[in-house]
Amino acid sequence: MKSFREVLRRVQIVKLFTALYRFKLLQIMIPAAVIVFIYLEGQNEFRRINWVRTLHILHHIKPTTVFLLLGFALMSVAAISVYDFVLRRHFRIPTSLWDTFRYSWIANTSNSVIGFSGIAGAALRTFLYRKRQIPMQTITASIAFLSTITITGLSLLSWAGIFGILPIQILIRVHPWTLYAVWITALYLPGYVILQRTSFYTKWLNRNLPRMNAATIAASIGASLLEWVLAGISFWLIGSCLLPGLSLTEALGIYTISAITGLLSMAPGGIGGFDLTALLGLQLLGYPPDKTAAVLVLFRILYYFFPWMIGLVLAAYDFARDRDNEKERNYEGFESVLNSWQKVWHYPNQFGLLGELGAWSLGKLVFVSGFILLLSAATPGLLYRLEFTGELLSAPLMRLSHQLSVIIGLLLIVLSWGISHRVKRAYQLTLSLLCAGALFTFAKAFDFEEAIFLLIVALLLWISRNRFFRVGAPFSKGKAVLWGLVTFVAAYVYDLLASGLRPAYLKHWPSYAKVSWLINPAQHAAAAIAGLLVAWLLISLILILRPEHLSNKGASEAELHKLRLFLEHERGNLLTHMLFAGDKSFFWACNDQVVIPYAVIRNKLVVLGDPIGHEDLISEAIQECQRFADLYDLSVVFYQVSPHYFPIYLENGYRFFKLGEDALVPLKPFTLIGKQNASLRSVNNRFDREGFRFEVAQPPHESHLIERLREISRNWLKGKKEKGFSLGWFEESYLQLSTITLLISPEGEIIAFASLAPSYDHGETLSVDLMRHDFNTPNGTMDHLFVCLLKWAKEQDYLYFSLGMAPLSSVGQAQAAIREEKLAHFVFKHGGYWYGFEGLRKYKEKFSPAWEPRYLAYPTSVSLPILLLELVRLIARRPKKGID
Repeated sequence: MKSFREVLRRVQIVKLFTALYRFKLLQIMIPAAVIVFIYLEGQNEFRRINWVRTLHILHHIKPTTVFLLLGFALMSVAAISVYDFVLRRHFRIPTSLWDTFRYSWIANTSNSVIGFSGIAGAALRTFLYRKRQIPMQTITASIAFLSTITITGLSLLSWAGIFGILPIQILIRVHPWTLYAVWITALYLPGYVILQRTSFYTKWLNRNLPRMNAATIAASIGASLLEWVLAGISFWLIGSCLLPGLSLTEALGIYTISAITGLLSMAPGGIGGFDLTALLGLQLLGYPPDKTAAVLVLFRILYYFFPWMIGLVLAAYDFARDRDNEKERNYEGFESVLNSWQKVWHYPNQFGLLGELGAWSLGKLVFVSGFILLLSAATPGLLYRLEFTGELLSAPLMRLSHQLSVIIGLLLIVLSWGISHRVKRAYQLTLSLLCAGALFTFAKAFDFEEAIFLLIVALLLWISRNRFFRVGAPFSKGKAVLWGLVTFVAAYVYDLLASGLRPAYLKHWPSYAKVSWLINPAQHAAAAIAGLLVAWLLISLILILRPEHLSNKGASEAELHKLRLFLEHERGNLLTHMLFAGDKSFFWACNDQVVIPYAVIRNKLVVLGDPIGHEDLISEAIQECQRFADLYDLSVVFYQVSPHYFPIYLENGYRFFKLGEDALVPLKPFTLIGKQNASLRSVNNRFDREGFRFEVAQPPHESHLIERLREISRNWLKGKKEKGFSLGWFEESYLQLSTITLLISPEGEIIAFASLAPSYDHGETLSVDLMRHDFNTPNGTMDHLFVCLLKWAKEQDYLYFSLGMAPLSSVGQAQAAIREEKLAHFVFKHGGYWYGFEGLRKYKEKFSPAWEPRYLAYPTSVSLPILLLELVRLIARRPKKGID
């Protein structure tokens, strides 16, 4: 029975990790729950909306009107940068005006679209300002001040609603709870003014920085009011274009309550809460649901989506500016030798801004292009355009163009995955399909707006063509199912919008009877099915064929022979002998002067141990391996690395997680004499008296010996399957390369064995590989075998003997250790039920080893918890040998 103190300690550890993750979980779960609640509450409102009619309304807005609305929306978003200019002046942040504006745009637009509770904006501001060597204390203080000031403008608008300046009563009468939300928001401003004058606020926010004076606070509140008022005016301008008679005060009143509702939801951009409240408010004014939905959709696109896309461009430009400057300097050196056509062809490469648009954002643009093609095919074109197109082209050609648009739309949705992963073949096919899609959408109904958009995306792809260099990317069965489901949903939405719904709201058109529908409902369904079949065929080809897929093929006999010759003049490590198991592939770097053994798990290329080769070439070899892995969209991680190459890993962008410690027994001072080794001496003497023998078998081994060892191994495993990668396993061809030590009973029966693994370090270090025993062996069998191994290795003039790694040993003990290491320490202390971590460490301590740490080196872009799970899967995976 556990003591009370032990139970209390476990409870404290659990509380620690609960506290660490609680805040993050709440930041995700609360918005998700609110969105679900809003959806359930607003189902009736959403059902009243005819989304086909809404799309038709958006489709027929004049382009000049859209551009004017977009211009004002961009101006409204730009005004948010006033916050950053105020902070720049107060904290004396040494950045240029352009840098300040750019950082503000990137952080604010990303936070509006993807930032839960301001996380994205704070993270981006921190990253961008840290690049300019701004002190972390200044960054933290400015972000903390910004997070407290942004609501003050909305608080002023709430007071305007309470005093009747803005008409908000129409919504409050329907939903009285919104009155409490308005009052809470209104009281925020006076509460903030009182709080910021307290000593607590000064210590928490300013610390050793300049105190917030009245001018700074007033300017910040003014910036907040400007942000909310301009956003509300953008909402009103969009609404007034579609909802005649909508006044500015009515729009601002609805916008204020909607913004408060969205703020309470904690969702990015207030999505869900803002939209439902705004829809309800506009409909209470007597406007039809379809038009109010069009207002919300257009507001989201102009005020959120387009500014965010511009922010992605600015972010990509900022992250790659230094590299682009270097490329431009190199470009100037050979520009003079280009002829005129070559200069035109290479001209886009000089524009880092467009060239670095980013594969991720381009992938999303291609995805949107596919949906635009489907929506264009599902919604009717203007009648005069149909008449004009009908005079130029035949009806069969227009039908074919329509059906091909559907197929191309679904294919673009699938290929957006390849664009996001920078696959060169996906780029080539996507570029062709975009151009073809523009042609067909133009031919089916003279829809030049969609054609222009597709051509713009194609142009951006062409400008960024140098970014698409990968020959492949991981594509699992799960991804295939996911993309198959996405295409199915897209085809279903297309068929739902297109079949039978379009003519219902166009019957009142006087010229409608002059033009018959080119595509009937049955043909819509046929087009959707044909598109699905082609898309699923493409997904199947990507999954099944994958000609450029990097897999775990292992090492062939020729590669193993090459490794043997290589190790004759290069120094190995404790893991080198495991390479001859044949389950690892080899990457030869620096003209075959460095070998990097690896296996692939999901989107990771996992290297076993440190690269083997001359130390001066290790950094270059790591970079070469990273470039090789990047061709297949894989991240390179190093498993069980030693501290010796820490500086090299650091300079190549790696961070570390301690996996445990390797037990290295110094053999020169090893002896059984003395009080410390009394237990080992007693076990050894007992086995000697009872007639047990220790023998060493050198390869090649006879078949009857291998069979006996196989029987012992099978009994030792007790039905469990072998592990691999970083652990040796029972394989005859592998054991034929190893020295095997045997423990033989007085009756002449082999009861235990251990295979040895040299470190290929000129005879300095020897380690144990497989170590297994039969049923019903006497107590102390493994102790005696280890003692015999150490004595024999000492006689052979080895300097060290490795007993293997003690996983999670000495991990996470420091107070400043990262969360994952503290969790690992908890597992080490209390995980004996699943694996004897602490017991294994104590067992190896009996041999007085020197402990050498082993680490996992991984890029900052890799999630450590997910990586650790993948490594468990990799080691537990059934070992596979290479082929000739």
